[in-house]
Amino acid sequence: MLKLALVAGALLLAWPAEAALIKPLGINPTSSAGTFNNAPGGGLFEDQYTFTLSGGPQFVTIASATNTFAGPSDFIANFQGAVYTTGADGIVNNADDVAVIGPVGATACPLVDNCQRLAGSALLNAGSYYAEFTGFAGGTAGYGGNLAVASVPGPILGAGLPGVILLLGGLIGWRRFRAR
Repeated sequence: MLKLALVAGALLLAWPAEAALIKPLGINPTSSAGTFNNAPGGGLFEDQYTFTLSGGPQFVTIASATNTFAGPSDFIANFQGAVYTTGADGIVNNADDVAVIGPVGATACPLVDNCQRLAGSALLNAGSYYAEFTGFAGGTAGYGGNLAVASVPGPILGAGLPGVILLLGGLIGWRRFRAR
């Protein structure tokens, strides 16, 4: 009976954690609205934070997470983060999702002891997305982070190749006019 209990316990420890939708971050989250944190406790975890980008046409998107730990029991092994589209079906963590940032593995924080962080950025179009953080947490491990977006203005009238051609044509005409 003891052997059966040990085998069952080992299987439970090796069993992957269920994905957990922790918090929706809303539409076009700012640095204050896009804050998040979680204490996944011990074991494997896969946490998701949903958000929607609306308007645009594009958004500079920056995501980061930090785990500051007092001791080895607070360390998150294989701590990773990524941002995904929800795909055509709009379902989080499904087969048609595409990574648009990462996955990025955590590294030691510069100048801070007992700290690990990860970050990434991308230029994204309007749509539905989610940030996902995974790892194997020590018993009292936790992390916090931020996801912020800023709208990128559309093209300016007269900019680009047509504007340059118009400018050069104007300069040539002005020069000919001055030469007379």
